[in-house]
Amino acid sequence: MALSSAKSQRAPAHARPYDKIAVIGAGSWGTALATVARRAGRQVSLWGRDSAVTEAINTRRENPRYLEGVVLPEGIEATTDMRAALAGAGAVMIVTPSKTLREICAQMRPALPKGIPIALCAKGIEAQTGLLLGEVAGSELPGHPIGAISGPTFAKETVLGHPTAATVAFDFRYIDRLEPQDSPAARFAISLSSAAFRPYISDDLVGVEIGGAVKNVIAIACGMMSGAGFAENTRAALITRGMDEMKTLAEVLGGRRETVTGLSGAGDLTLTCSSTTSRNMSLGTQLGRGLKREECFDGAPVVVEGEVNAISVADLAAKIGVTLPICDAVHAVLHRGADLEQTFRDLWSRPIEAEPNALGLFFQHPFGASA
Repeated sequence: MALSSAKSQRAPAHARPYDKIAVIGAGSWGTALATVARRAGRQVSLWGRDSAVTEAINTRRENPRYLEGVVLPEGIEATTDMRAALAGAGAVMIVTPSKTLREICAQMRPALPKGIPIALCAKGIEAQTGLLLGEVAGSELPGHPIGAISGPTFAKETVLGHPTAATVAFDFRYIDRLEPQDSPAARFAISLSSAAFRPYISDDLVGVEIGGAVKNVIAIACGMMSGAGFAENTRAALITRGMDEMKTLAEVLGGRRETVTGLSGAGDLTLTCSSTTSRNMSLGTQLGRGLKREECFDGAPVVVEGEVNAISVADLAAKIGVTLPICDAVHAVLHRGADLEQTFRDLWSRPIEAEPNALGLFFQHPFGASA
């Protein structure tokens, strides 16, 4: 439905930024988001586990472990003291690996200012429970609005000031519909906005979270096919059909298919599937070239979110009766010892389906396993 002329030309409302934002997690993306907030004029505290990293940020304005050689803005106060990081904060961004979220929430709980909003900036589904990260944080930190910040964002490019856009998603309460300028989503968006960083606002937290979790798995698939010697046709097909898997899962869980076509879905998927700067794409590429998992990244213990997410996405899909063929293929190769080439050969020779699904056609593939 088209907006009325009056509505489409209305003057923008004013939202109040948060004076101080605490960023929990001093990895590459946590440091990048601290930089974004500081450039937007916010007071910023940055919590990290590694005292060498926090000291370097405070004294040399550099994160030597994750963003070596990149100069950070003045005024980011880094610390290993959780209570000090959270003191006086009006809002929090959690930027730690998804598998540590419960632990981090428990560590934050005693020092967290009452009722302040929390934006999750990692992507995934909890392996043991099948819960989205928003549900995990909501159960651990009751009384706090929980949202997410997600989009096509490489940390180094963001820190260097390349124009970057992302989605800020929170569920909207009734009062947020009446006074949207006071909603956590709007206030976070204003708090992070600068000449180079442009946030968009969403009320579809489920759709945004699903996009962020599933795109990492699809990126591994793209990397596998690229590493195996296939080119752009294959990658484009995996991106497109992978986005359909994201839409399907989001819709079943109460999100909107439309959300998955935005920055946190199609945008993030395209970026992650297009460059080995992404650890997910890089892992897939190395496996596609024939390396064993323990040989990837020169044997370094690199955390790859899509590798963990492949288990939780496949388990969740099976639990709710949704078929996700590309995610299942990645899961089979990574965690069930399936042969990569045969797995993707089988993926390509699945029964012929319709696009769109509503057409309801389904034919046996002439080169399929049961043909």
